[in-house]
Amino acid sequence: MNSEPIYQTDALIAEDIEAYLAQHQHKTMLRFITCGSVDDGKSTLIGRLLYDSKMIFEDQLAALESDSKRVGTQGQEIDFALLVDGLAAEREQGITIDVAYRFFSTEKRKFIVADCPGHEQYTRNMVTGASTADLAVILVDARKGVLVQTRRHSYLCHLLGIKNVVLAVNKMDLVGYDRATYDTIVADYAAFARSIGIESFTAIPISGFKGDNITAAPSASTPWYDGPSLVEHLESVEVLSGVDAGKPFRMPVQWVNRPNLDFRGFAGQIATGSVKSGDAVRVLPSGKTTTIARIVTLDGDLNEAVAGQSVTLTFADEIDCSRGDVIAVADDPPQVADQFESTLVWMADEALIPGRGYWLKLATQTVSATIAEPKYEIDVNSLEHLAAKTLELNQIGVAELTTDKPVVFEPYADNRTLGGFILIDKITNATVAAGMLHFSLRRSQNVHWQPTDVSRQHHAALKNQAPRVLWFTGLSGSGKSTIANEVEKRLALMNRHTFLLDGDNVRHGLNKDLGFTEADRIENIRRVGEVARLMADAGLIVLTAFISPFRAERDMVRAMLPEGEFVEIFVDTPLEVAEARDVKGLYKKARSGELKNFTGIDSPYEPPERPDIVVNTVEMTPEQAAQHIIDKLLPLK
Repeated sequence: MNSEPIYQTDALIAEDIEAYLAQHQHKTMLRFITCGSVDDGKSTLIGRLLYDSKMIFEDQLAALESDSKRVGTQGQEIDFALLVDGLAAEREQGITIDVAYRFFSTEKRKFIVADCPGHEQYTRNMVTGASTADLAVILVDARKGVLVQTRRHSYLCHLLGIKNVVLAVNKMDLVGYDRATYDTIVADYAAFARSIGIESFTAIPISGFKGDNITAAPSASTPWYDGPSLVEHLESVEVLSGVDAGKPFRMPVQWVNRPNLDFRGFAGQIATGSVKSGDAVRVLPSGKTTTIARIVTLDGDLNEAVAGQSVTLTFADEIDCSRGDVIAVADDPPQVADQFESTLVWMADEALIPGRGYWLKLATQTVSATIAEPKYEIDVNSLEHLAAKTLELNQIGVAELTTDKPVVFEPYADNRTLGGFILIDKITNATVAAGMLHFSLRRSQNVHWQPTDVSRQHHAALKNQAPRVLWFTGLSGSGKSTIANEVEKRLALMNRHTFLLDGDNVRHGLNKDLGFTEADRIENIRRVGEVARLMADAGLIVLTAFISPFRAERDMVRAMLPEGEFVEIFVDTPLEVAEARDVKGLYKKARSGELKNFTGIDSPYEPPERPDIVVNTVEMTPEQAAQHIIDKLLPLK
């Protein structure tokens, strides 16, 4: 495709656009990825596909020829990899780092291809590219055979639900197009593929550099191969969206559309199945049923919509439905649960912290989730299940997770949209993991919240007070327990019903099984938070004196309680002052190495960013601090 002159009129451009759309609008779309080990020729292959499909403008071709001479790896020949490797670091090192997406089209189909990095350290990038793909092209260097990253990427593709796999044995020109070499690689890969559950794959001998078996023309260099070329296979393979259309109807609600008082619709993209006007549907998790009144689009109403289409649905009845809900066929709805087994691909430099709260995004649902200690880590090379306490960057493991409220889901194997999720760090907002739900845990279906007739409001009214959780946080030796004890005495004199949960006291009983690792500290706070919540339900004013060093866990407890009942009190004491007091001699032990994971020494303390109350124990006595807190809290009813 050649660049048009810059003086071309808008009318001519519009005509070209219309002609292009007329030619391409009825073609199906295939999304696929190229992956494999480092230097297997993934970027070169994509560059060759773009070149052969005439998707390169004249100015791009001129720049490519210039760059090939300057930084290319093919001598005076065109280095097709430079069409895809756009980062400076990629060109300097001759590797792919980021995921590069490219569009090209043939007479029969449109394609979006993702060039995924081969280095193990960029596995998270590869997972990103594979998450939306219908097909994977696994490249193998004919000189090297099946390598570690070949197995890793094949396993990840299978894990992410990619059913169509192409084994492209590349660089056949460098082994003299030897059939025996090709057959050996295919046999080796077939044995591995069977072991991980890949039922079938298509093997093709190619040369991305020379162009052998890439386009429709068969290569004279491989007369012993009578299968399809790569492009022929890509044009004919079944697109999975057709399979999705045959499944039960599901549509996560992205947005409630209220342009005026007379219209209320629910917008989203249909994940699976189809829907017609008049169909009976169920809104989950509420379970309420209604029928579809209209299927609204920008181009007018439809009688039917299918998987992949974005539409706005209106209901025949006024029922509650909001973002995050799922509209499904009434007689075959998805499941609703709050505890699951899942596979996690850890994508963050900081390791998984079991028990810490993360945001979980599944379709349009966002909930808080905690991850249990992994059941095992999966060694991608040997497929062994290894014992694991956590997951590090690029590791894959199986773990149970719990959400703070029920979510609508289906197993990932049945529905990518309602089975695939990401985890987000609540502090940094960084995506830390991608995950696939296997099934809900039986206890999540069997254990239900039992309603009681005496409400928390009644408990509070009997005590003539508003329940509160006064959460004292600060370094060891800051004075938390002393001040909390003084506050409770003053509240008792005011005839308030209180209870003090002290950090040391709780570890003698409820939490005696926990140590001081980061994971144990998180579990310590979670348990205390649950107890404090129950006491607040009973109408008490609860005081807690814990270091509680992590913001995420303090926020977790705040989220357990109604708005305004959690009062974060920061006992602000500099480390040098707290260490100088050292009433228990703990800092001395920590400095000498006798006491590990001690807050402020070899374990971090994250001070509150917006505490409700601050007391400075350098400037205040415990009595003054207690009175300051009482003054801030009044009136308590």
